[in-house]
Amino acid sequence: MAMPQNSTRENGFCFTQPLNFSCPSPRSGEAGRAFGAVSGREGCSTSLSNGIASSGARSPSDSCAEPLCSSTPAEEEPPFEEGIKYVSAEGEELACGWGGFTPGCLQLCNTSKGVLFFLCMASFLQGMTVNGFINTVITSIERRFDLRSYQSGLIASSYDIAACVCLTFVSYFGGNGHKPRWLGWGVLVMGLGSLLFALPHFTTGQHEARSAAEVGVCGGNQSLPCSQAASSLSGYRFVFMLGQFLHGMGATPLYTLGVTYLDENVKTNYSPVYIAVFYTAAILGPAAGYLVGGMFLNIYTEIGREIDIAPENTLWVGAWWIGFLGAGAASLLISIPILGYPQRLPGSQRYIVMRVSEAHQLKDGSHKKASDPDFGKTVKDLPRSVLLLLKNPTFIFLCLAGATEATLIAGMSTFGPKFLESQFSLSASEAATFFGYLVVPAGGGGTFLGGFLVNKFKLRCSGIIKLCLLCTVSSLLAIFVFFIHCPNMPVAGVTQMYDGSALPGGHLNLTGACNAQCGCLQGTYSPVCGTDDIMYYSPCHAGCKRVSENLRNGKKVYHECSCVDRALLPGPGDAEAGKCTSSCAKKPLLLCFMFVVILFTFLSSIPALTATLRCVSDRQRSFALGIQWIVVRTLGGIPGPIAFGSMIDKSCLLWQDQCGEQGSCYVYQNSAMSQYTLIAGLVYKVLGTTFFIVACLLYKPPPPESAPGSSDTSENGTSDLQEQKPSLPAEEDI
Repeated sequence: MAMPQNSTRENGFCFTQPLNFSCPSPRSGEAGRAFGAVSGREGCSTSLSNGIASSGARSPSDSCAEPLCSSTPAEEEPPFEEGIKYVSAEGEELACGWGGFTPGCLQLCNTSKGVLFFLCMASFLQGMTVNGFINTVITSIERRFDLRSYQSGLIASSYDIAACVCLTFVSYFGGNGHKPRWLGWGVLVMGLGSLLFALPHFTTGQHEARSAAEVGVCGGNQSLPCSQAASSLSGYRFVFMLGQFLHGMGATPLYTLGVTYLDENVKTNYSPVYIAVFYTAAILGPAAGYLVGGMFLNIYTEIGREIDIAPENTLWVGAWWIGFLGAGAASLLISIPILGYPQRLPGSQRYIVMRVSEAHQLKDGSHKKASDPDFGKTVKDLPRSVLLLLKNPTFIFLCLAGATEATLIAGMSTFGPKFLESQFSLSASEAATFFGYLVVPAGGGGTFLGGFLVNKFKLRCSGIIKLCLLCTVSSLLAIFVFFIHCPNMPVAGVTQMYDGSALPGGHLNLTGACNAQCGCLQGTYSPVCGTDDIMYYSPCHAGCKRVSENLRNGKKVYHECSCVDRALLPGPGDAEAGKCTSSCAKKPLLLCFMFVVILFTFLSSIPALTATLRCVSDRQRSFALGIQWIVVRTLGGIPGPIAFGSMIDKSCLLWQDQCGEQGSCYVYQNSAMSQYTLIAGLVYKVLGTTFFIVACLLYKPPPPESAPGSSDTSENGTSDLQEQKPSLPAEEDI
């Protein structure tokens, strides 16, 4: 794929002669100063920080009635208004379109809000596909293509591997190139990855599922023979890995170049709000993926075919591929308008002129190298760019803090549903839905609120880092809620003997006198809840002989269960499919504090991202985000689930037995799970707090006497926490 090349007019606003502020205000009695165009026309000249004169192009109108991207000079120069007049670059194309096709109707979208809409759509699709559909359908893919857990783990990690491989290249060259083209091509590649991911459904034969009408009852247990050879379908894992690799490649520009493109084309104090909306869409995407993906899984994978098993059956394979087809087609459509946007939006010059750099000041002054307009255009500048970032301690510790937060987010997003499932004795689908109800308001609300607070209080870089520190300390205090836990529901043969006595020496024994004649196997874990409020490994282990269906809730009811005692009447009792309902009194408290932990963790995400953008030079923003994403993924996103998973596995009571090999965990000890979750949370939250403190202490802002408008300067008389608002024309483009 041909990637876009760097523009030869990188700065866009090219000036040809020095300007000065020597002329009086165009209006008598007014003290305003105006930036006038002096190339080829008369008028007063003004001084810009780069000391070069501009072409006399008319500034884009803020009115919706006029084209927003016209680069044709007006016949007559409009009278100067008090404040600043912004000019567009000579010969720079600011129209929205594809090549020479720039219809006027498209120019209505050629605004920062238009860009935000399409980027939000792209991030929503990315979140829905990668963090929603993939996690929802991974079990169905394992069943359909006979994959082991470690093979499905490789499929999931292919996304992060691709992102780490591409981040340096994309953020370095894309940051100095035509960002919308990189973004558009990235979304297109992401769409192709989704279509490729769905391809195996159409290239394999029809799925044949075994009929399982009586599987599970006493004497009727069935299991696939252990000697069965591995299926040839497992080779399709490489197709899934390639699809995920394309997902990772396509999403790489989205969260590096997309963020900096928004930041460059809006006012500095509005930037956190735009970025917060962008990331909120990315968080809502997985929630939609879980809901929509769950709906599709209730449809059998071979649409229109009659089958006698229900979706609750462990042999069921849902229509996992539909979501990827829809997401792939939508991504291809969204990439078209993104490819049509100009390198910078009309009117963005006003924000470039007034932008005040808050880049960390290095003692040797080497940070000034990044302000060179030619810096970063060639590969030879790549080592110097990396060195400049490594010499920036504020940037380094913000990256490390981001990695600790990413570890918690990745770990909790992976094992949060499992924690709820174990603590409150929920089914997997109920736990996932419950967790979604927690994450959407807490994660989405916290992300948006973080950007809103930075904008509301006009926080400078140092103040933003202090806000991140406050959020991290708040979530650190809330995480102590994991000291409490819900008691385990009694499980026969796992937490107690079949007669209710304690297990001798803590050893498991799923066989009792009541089910010894049933010949039960441990091939399939299908828990049932007896009328005695005790859970059993399967209907067979409960000694059940017959099965029927509860007409009220559609669940299977098993009868004549020899291991289940009736409360009042003698003889065998009944059992219902599923886990016993937990009546844990601590449930509201646990959920409330988990909400607080998630809220404050996501509340610091946008401020931390904004601080990263502010503490580096303007020309290094995209590359800095790329390096930060590499650090966050390699130290946080990839090892996070592994670290949490290994700690949670220590609390397992009952493991799956796959022909003598240990599989996944069926039953956890709730007290141990809470303790290990608390330890992991405390370790990473304390590290995050420490990194934010060090970043705040080591941050060295620019000297206050510098003039605004230069690439490494600060405003006069501006406090450490607040950003002094420059005077702009009345008609501001937010």
